[in-house]
Amino acid sequence: MTEQTKPTGLVGLRVLALESRRAGEMAKLIAAYGGKGTVAPSMREVPLESNTEALAFARALVEGAFDAAIFLTGVGTRALARVVQTVYPLEKFTDSLRRIPIIARGPKPVAALKELGVAVTIAAPEPNTWRELLHALDEKSSVLPLAGKRVALQEYGVSNPELLAGLAERGANVTRVPVYQWALPEDTGPLRSAVQSLVHGEIDVAVFTTSVQIVHLLQIAREMNLEPQLRQSLARIVVGSIGPVTSEELREQGVTPDFEPIHPKMGFLLNEAGQRGRLLLEEKRRLASG
Repeated sequence: MTEQTKPTGLVGLRVLALESRRAGEMAKLIAAYGGKGTVAPSMREVPLESNTEALAFARALVEGAFDAAIFLTGVGTRALARVVQTVYPLEKFTDSLRRIPIIARGPKPVAALKELGVAVTIAAPEPNTWRELLHALDEKSSVLPLAGKRVALQEYGVSNPELLAGLAERGANVTRVPVYQWALPEDTGPLRSAVQSLVHGEIDVAVFTTSVQIVHLLQIAREMNLEPQLRQSLARIVVGSIGPVTSEELREQGVTPDFEPIHPKMGFLLNEAGQRGRLLLEEKRRLASG
């Protein structure tokens, strides 16, 4: 799509993004669609200070203590491999994985496991949420029953209580393997300014590219004693979500996303915002005034 054919639904609108690692790219995308962008980094990825759970998993895996392993993210899979290499040769780790069924939540952990030479037994279909993962396991329950099985679950930043409960309901004995976690950025000034801008009605569109962003935004608003005002503000503006996992977290946090792109990628998200942003905003304002 050329600059001349880009949709103009963001022209003149004030757009907030909470991207961290790709903040510069996000700012350029907003500008390319005519929006007035504010990018407030909301998170940073930090390794656990003590990787005790990951190292314990590695030792137990090598000793044959697991009947299956579930991988939720590509980043977490690669990070786990790096942690394990501090105590075992990589080949020993991958050989141990090849001895048990491997379940992946979506294409990113599948790709990471392929890099390691580990085949995936079950992969959850799109949109790759915990629901699809459990459904895929149910469909394969005749060949991979979970009842009484010792299952390792690689986590990604925060635990998913619904997934853990679903696995427990199916009889699995789950061992959580947290590999990395998300923290607030070292400088929360931009995020605090974003809260103020939202509360003061200075934002028209907010786009979320990962589920942790809304958690941290609300956390900062709570610390500023502005959480109720922030929630009211989010209800008055257009909220874009990059995909089902993020949308699910937004709804869990009481925020209703107004649109998702057809593919969960940043470029598609901004294109969708450019296509629909102004019309959605006008509709929300009309309903609010009526």
